[in-house]
Amino acid sequence: MGFSFDGVTSKSMGIASRMATENRVPELKNRTISMAGRDGLIDLGASLSERVIEISCFIPPKRTAAELLECKDEIVSWLSPDKGVCALMLDTEPGRVYYARLQEGVTFERVVRLAATFDLAFFCPDPFGYAAEDEVFTITEAGNHTVRRRLGNLYSNPVYRLKGVLASGAGRHISISTNGAELKIANATLSEGETLVIDTAKMTAWVEDAEGNTLRNALPYIGELNFPTLGAGLNTVEVAASNAAFTELEIQAKSRWR
Repeated sequence: MGFSFDGVTSKSMGIASRMATENRVPELKNRTISMAGRDGLIDLGASLSERVIEISCFIPPKRTAAELLECKDEIVSWLSPDKGVCALMLDTEPGRVYYARLQEGVTFERVVRLAATFDLAFFCPDPFGYAAEDEVFTITEAGNHTVRRRLGNLYSNPVYRLKGVLASGAGRHISISTNGAELKIANATLSEGETLVIDTAKMTAWVEDAEGNTLRNALPYIGELNFPTLGAGLNTVEVAASNAAFTELEIQAKSRWR
C-alpha cells in the first residue's frame, strides 16, 4: 500500500509502506460513575478518542551512504510536525482523508547495507475520515426539499452558505430546518452580493463578500445556537423566508466515516 501526507505521496518519496494493524475503531472514552453500595459502575455511554494510524515503511537500498542520508533528511522534512495537522490519505481507503500529524519521533533501522526501515504513528485529533471530494447541495427555492448524502456512514456537521436580502426588524427572518431542527436567522442585515456562512462543526457564523472576505460576525443573527446536522442517506431541508428575499442555500455536507 501507499499513502500521501500533506499532498506528497510515499511513492514519490521513494519508500514502500504497509499497515500491519488497522485501527478501525479508535480508543473509547468511557463515562461512568460509581455508587456507594452498588457493585460495578453505572454506564453513561462513551465517545471516541483520537485515532492513531500506524504505518511501517522501507527505504530500498541506495548506491551510497550520502544518498541514503539525503533520503532520510527529505523524509524528516516531509513529515515535520511543525506543519501541524495535514491531510493524510491511504491507498487502502480511496476517497477518504484524515487530518493528522506525527505522534512520536521517527527512528531509522538499518536492515541491509544502505537500506532502512522505520515506523510512523500518525495522530488524528479528529478521529473521523472525511470525503476527499465532498458532496455539495444547492437549493434555489423556498419550500421543502430532500437531499441524499451518498458518502459516509455517520451524521455530519455541514457548512451552510445562505444568499439573499434581509433587513433587521421584527417579523423579518429566514429559517432553515434540517430534519426538523430549525436554524433561524433574524435581526440580521444581509445585502445582495453577501453570503452568510454557518459552520456547524465550529459552531460559528460570519458574513463574507463576493471575494470571500469576512465582513462581520453573524452569531448574533442566529436566534438559538442550534446547529443542525446531516444524516447519512436522506435528509429533509425546509427553507422559509418572512419579509425577506431568499436567493440560494448551498450545503457543504462534510461527509465522514466513523
